[in-house]
Order: sequence, then C-alpha cells, then structure tokens
Amino acid sequence: MKTFSIVSILTLVLGAAPFVLGENSSAGTPPESDSSLKYVEFSQIGNPAEVLQVKVERARVLQSGEVRVKVLATPIHPSNLLQISGKYGIDPVLPSTPGSEGVGRVVETSAEVAHLVVGQLVLLAGGGTWRDEIVAPAASFIPLPDLGTPSSEVIEQLSMAAINPLSALLMLTSFVDLKQGDWLVHSAANSAVGGYIIQLAKQRGIKTVNVVRREGLADDLMSKGADVVLIDGPDLVAQIGSATGNASVALALDAVGGETFTRLAQSLGYGGTVVSYGVLSGKPVTLNPAMTIFNDIRIRGFWLSKWFESAQISEKQAAFGQVIPLVASGALNANVDSRFTVSEIKQAVERAAQRGRNGKVLIVPLSLLNGPGM
Repeated sequence: MKTFSIVSILTLVLGAAPFVLGENSSAGTPPESDSSLKYVEFSQIGNPAEVLQVKVERARVLQSGEVRVKVLATPIHPSNLLQISGKYGIDPVLPSTPGSEGVGRVVETSAEVAHLVVGQLVLLAGGGTWRDEIVAPAASFIPLPDLGTPSSEVIEQLSMAAINPLSALLMLTSFVDLKQGDWLVHSAANSAVGGYIIQLAKQRGIKTVNVVRREGLADDLMSKGADVVLIDGPDLVAQIGSATGNASVALALDAVGGETFTRLAQSLGYGGTVVSYGVLSGKPVTLNPAMTIFNDIRIRGFWLSKWFESAQISEKQAAFGQVIPLVASGALNANVDSRFTVSEIKQAVERAAQRGRNGKVLIVPLSLLNGPGM
C-alpha cells in the first residue's frame, strides 16, 4: 500500500475547505446519468426522525476547480443527532445537510483540477455528507493513497477515519504520559471511540479497564485487545482496584457523565487525570472536592473541534499521519451495526439513537447494500 503524500497530509491538517454546494442549477447541460440525486436536509431544530427530510436535486455541470464525488459511506455520529436536536456546542445554520465525514469516489473533475483523478478515493472532510453525491471545490476533499480495489469493509472503515480514531489517539497521548504497562480506565468502552482507545492502547502496551453499562460485550472488547471488562455500578471502584491489583491508575476517559464520571475519578491514583468527552447518560456530574484536594485529581475536557482550532500544523500532521494509515491498513477498525440509504434516513437515525447497538450506523449507496459493486 502506498503511503500518504505530503500534499494529502498537509491538505488534511490545514483543514479542507467546507463543501460549498452552490445552486442546484447552472449554465450548461448537467450529466445525463444519475441526474436525480437525493440528499438530507433539516430546516428546524428537533427530533432527527421528525425534522430530517429527503430531498431531490438535479446534477449540475462542474464549475472551474470543482470535482464530482459519489458518496460511498458516511457515518451517523451522536454529535450529528445532538446538533440536529439543538443540544450540541455549535448551532447549525439552517437549512442544513448533516454529516461530519465520509469517503467517496471521484467520478468527474473539471479541467483545472490536477491532483485528483477519476476513480480516486477521497475523504469527505467538509461536512454535509448525508447525500448521494457532492459537487464542490477540489480542496474540499482529502486524497487517499492508491488502495487498488478495496472491499466494502475497507470503504466503510475509511468513512470513519477522521473523527473518532483521532479523538482516541489525542486523549490517549495528550493528557498523561502513559508508559508500557500502565493502566487506564474508560467508560463507554463499546463505543466507536472506546474501541479505538482499546486498539491504540494495546499497540502501545498500555493496559485498559473497559467499563460498559450492559452484559454481553466482553468477548468483542477482548478481541480488540481489552485487558479487563467491567459492568458499571456502585461497586465499580472496588472492581477496578481488584482487576488492576490496586495499581495506580493515571488516566480515566469518560463519555457517560453522572455517577460514572465520579466512579472513574475515584478509581484514580494520586495526581491522576480524568478527561470528560461526552455525557451519554444526560446526567450532571457530582464530585467531592476532597478528591481534588487530597488526591490532586485533575479534571480536563476534550472537544476535537477546539483541538483543530488550537493545534499547531506539526501536531495535526503527526496525529493524522499516525491514524489514517492505521485505518487504511486495517490495524484500526470500528464495528458497524447497520447500513441504510439516504432514502432511509428516518430509520437510520432512529437506529443510531437506540441503546443496545454494537457499532456505527452508516449511510451507503444502494449498490453497497446489494453487493460490492461501486
């Protein structure tokens, strides 16, 4: 497999231009094939299953510097659902097409585009990815290396390559200098981020206590490299101490909030750090100040958007340079729960919001649902 060129890495770390889709009609004759294209849009904040609409547009002629990309796979993240519901840190500009990332294939380029060619796979990094096709400036897309004829599984993994694995890497490496043999504890271990944390920690020789909220997940997590899987509950701190031999745990990563956050903080050794990156329980945290006073516990927050704003180019280059090749090679992967087309967006977001899933919900073309043809 070819390595990433410096051009693609720099494009990624500098931030791809947002997708500017423009008007649905333009001068010239639009392509004759696939001229009726579907996309998702919402014009009001609310329950995703109620406010999302499937709309149809006509394919338009490319303008100077643009490319046409067929969307092959794009995930539904909790942050997408929160933003549609008006419960996220950034309010959408309405009307809006959701979607944070994905992967696609270039099907047409304008004459001025030199670094992308028809048939090339690209990461979709400009947002608005829940659609059949994207026409946008070439700078909006991140070139991927030549992967030959990748399987649908590889395509799906690439569609999730930018956000969750990067978050896992940064939380694992930015707050505490963990050494081989050290322990970390994290909640929501069966989530996509949790799975990446397990795999990245395993590669570094770091031991993981993996906390989940229901039975039946241990085998899957152990297959990813988990050392210990525990069910959250009132005795979690004692369970963690028993599982680690009362080792000093330096880092806790929490996506749940509420009492789970408190228990993870209580499990830390002196001077330990707990990082909050989600509130899946929807419950506020209660924390005894004595923990911060007498055990010197540090509380930090992590939001990838803020990291993008503050990180130096060299930091971004280093992080993406680690993550994306690992995903492309299969060394990092995430579970996929189910797949839906753009037309099935209401069923897709309902499934993505359900508890008990074991993987991401993806939006894919009908061709991927029916077979490997792309």
